[in-house]
Amino acid sequence: MAGKRRNDDTDQTPEVVTGRTKKKVRLQVARTIAVQPVASGSSQIAAAGPSNTSTSKRLPGSLDVEKFVEARSFEIEAMHKAMKTASASSTQRAWQALPRHLRRRAASHDVRRVPLRLRDKARAEMDPVSKKASTRVKPQRGKDKRETRTESFVRRQKEKTWLETHIWHAKRMHMENMWGYRLAVQPTEKSFRPSHRASVHGSILHDASYMSLIELKGPQNVLELILKYCCDPQGAGPGTKRFVAGSRVNDTRIYTPDMFPHGLIAPASILWRPDSAPPSSGNSTQQQKASTAKGKQKATTPIPRVVWIRCHPASYDAIIGVLQQCTSRVMKVAGGNVGTPETEVEIADLRGEVNMFEIMGPKANQVIKGAFTPSSACKNEDFNKLWLALGNLQSTGSLPRGMVIGFTVNDPRLKFPPKNAKPELLDPTHLVPPVPVFPSSALAQSSLWDDTVRAPLKTPMYKKKDIDRRKSQNLVPGTPLTPLRQDNRIPVLLIQRSLEAASSAGVSQRQPSEALHGWTLLFPSGWGMPFLSALTHTGTRIGGQRERATQTFEAGTLFYPRDFPGTTLFETEEAQREAEEKARWERTPKAKRVNYEKLGTRSAWRADWEVVLGLEKREEKAGGEELVSTQREKDEMQVEEVPEVEDEAIIATTKATAPASGPTQSPWLLRGPLLARMVALPNPAATLLEEVNKLRQHHGDKPFDVGHGRVLSRSALVSVRLRMCGRGVMRDLAVIYAMQDEEVVQWQEALKTKGSDGEHDNELCDKVPPQDSIIGYITAGNFSLSRGEGYSIGAVSALQYFQLLRQACRLEGTDRGTKMSVPMVKVRNRDGPKCRPAFLELVDA
Repeated sequence: MAGKRRNDDTDQTPEVVTGRTKKKVRLQVARTIAVQPVASGSSQIAAAGPSNTSTSKRLPGSLDVEKFVEARSFEIEAMHKAMKTASASSTQRAWQALPRHLRRRAASHDVRRVPLRLRDKARAEMDPVSKKASTRVKPQRGKDKRETRTESFVRRQKEKTWLETHIWHAKRMHMENMWGYRLAVQPTEKSFRPSHRASVHGSILHDASYMSLIELKGPQNVLELILKYCCDPQGAGPGTKRFVAGSRVNDTRIYTPDMFPHGLIAPASILWRPDSAPPSSGNSTQQQKASTAKGKQKATTPIPRVVWIRCHPASYDAIIGVLQQCTSRVMKVAGGNVGTPETEVEIADLRGEVNMFEIMGPKANQVIKGAFTPSSACKNEDFNKLWLALGNLQSTGSLPRGMVIGFTVNDPRLKFPPKNAKPELLDPTHLVPPVPVFPSSALAQSSLWDDTVRAPLKTPMYKKKDIDRRKSQNLVPGTPLTPLRQDNRIPVLLIQRSLEAASSAGVSQRQPSEALHGWTLLFPSGWGMPFLSALTHTGTRIGGQRERATQTFEAGTLFYPRDFPGTTLFETEEAQREAEEKARWERTPKAKRVNYEKLGTRSAWRADWEVVLGLEKREEKAGGEELVSTQREKDEMQVEEVPEVEDEAIIATTKATAPASGPTQSPWLLRGPLLARMVALPNPAATLLEEVNKLRQHHGDKPFDVGHGRVLSRSALVSVRLRMCGRGVMRDLAVIYAMQDEEVVQWQEALKTKGSDGEHDNELCDKVPPQDSIIGYITAGNFSLSRGEGYSIGAVSALQYFQLLRQACRLEGTDRGTKMSVPMVKVRNRDGPKCRPAFLELVDA
């Protein structure tokens, strides 16, 4: 029987010829040089002589070039033909021959972006520029009317301000107008996870030069009183000894005078200028002798101290007003000494004079040490020890919190591009040596405080082209330049920065996330781009507002203004988001948008804290029908009655009879050491007024009466963290519900048997809770990359939290004084029907 295939007589399967194989064969044939065949017995073979003859003896004494070329014409023509066919058969362009990380779209328009070995080929492959003939002639403006580049930039900054690194960020990030600035929101590349990995394992940089800086100058005792009247009275204040020395920065919160615990404006960082004289000298008392006009008497005049207050740009006007109000209050106390050197205070605006970079991550030490070189003027022994040990530190978390380091660096462009400082390889059997120095005034000394030093540095002595010209004169390319006498020396301040969750009042069942540590770099204006270029070339990533908020979220700390309900900026941001989301929802067709009314979402666009706290009723519909129940009835949980929770009539009477200087019926945030003491007490709501009055007296304010205490307990909010018990990710504005004892027990049993039976879990998730069981909302929720599960931060009613804590202790059969229990709540997204259980922790920071 005849075979059906041509190679049927063999058992071998025919080889499949692919396109890649064909291309390889075609290139091989195109690159083959033809050889002229030589017949046997020709004269050329005979002329060669015997094979054992030496090669040098067979070489002719003279060579005729014309005859030689004519004899080798075939080989020469074959070589030219092979070169032409080889170049013609290749379909790879010059830009395709580059590796992936060097391919740029701009390279197709600029030959200089291609490596030198491929420039000739790239230049030949570029299409000639062909200009289209325009149909009409456009009128051109005269030279005197043309807008320069500088004028264009100034015109575009009429309604907002650009940072010095704006153009660099605008090419790589999404920009938005925020708080009077044009700021970077997030990178254009997909860098959510890489940015998180950089903050945990590498380093990430954020340009925070938009932060406002206020300078106070005056006698130390007067400045301490001003800060005492407006700062948080809880904990160590800015007037304590550890902060007055200037070796540490004090992170506090600014309040409106006479309004504590209401009137929270914004968080702020306060830094004192260290004394220029050493403590052992005669000027340690900060006084100098001055003679009177007649020269007969001698009086002591205090040396003025300087304080910097770093705050959010949106709260600058409010903080300036508070400082002026506190200054006037101090002047009234001084009496007849107003206007004298003993009471004179200067308030200066330093916005735009000092730049700030935030560098976070364990490699921040190596980045800073690799990018900058201290000048020879740094002769501080403590600083030299710290600088030598900086590269070997695994993280800045090993340094004291808020530590301040001052020094002077050379122009970073002199050794550009920089290299990261590599830590020394230590013996794995030995631990990393501790930090050799401690915070001190001598270590924090810096000429950055002096305005006469900052002003000349706004314009660098040399431009970048001048630095490049000096580098081109080096014999070895890339050799760092030696600093000259006329080169700039830039004073800087390094402030240790940590994002870490404070110890919670409740004991979590999960391990807390690792804190993030880094530096805050302060340097004069005019050096934004030189410093940014030096830091970015060390390999650090750049983050925007989204990355900065994500760092606080992963660290489990509060982010201003997102997690500060009750503040003015929080209400402004929420109103803006409500308008944008509601307008987007109304533009969406009804069949494609979420039906919040059917889902039972009471407030879909913003958190109604007043309704949750029972301070006001829910608005009714146009037809008179209530959207939800407005009267908060008796709490359905089987817990003890809280005597401080009065009905609506008592609260209304209290509000009507309260004086104008007392607290208003608006939500306020209960936080700090006060919250820790409240949780430890058996009846926290009853002693809240007493603790607040103690702090107000320390603050110099009048205490509240009993009526104010009722309003105070009803309007208090506490910040909480929520960890999901199982699956589920809660988003912003998710609703937090309280549960009855029976439902908590059912959830605990369902979680224990979750692996074997999931039907009971689904039934509990589908159970719709009543509207009056809402106790709070989530302000920031997402999937936590560091925890690997759903995680969120929100706020709940303080009274409801105390009841939840009692419920958890009662169900576990423990005493709250001996063991802290973790309450359990239910959380539901505003656009979803499922309710998920979550553990609730307290944030007392």
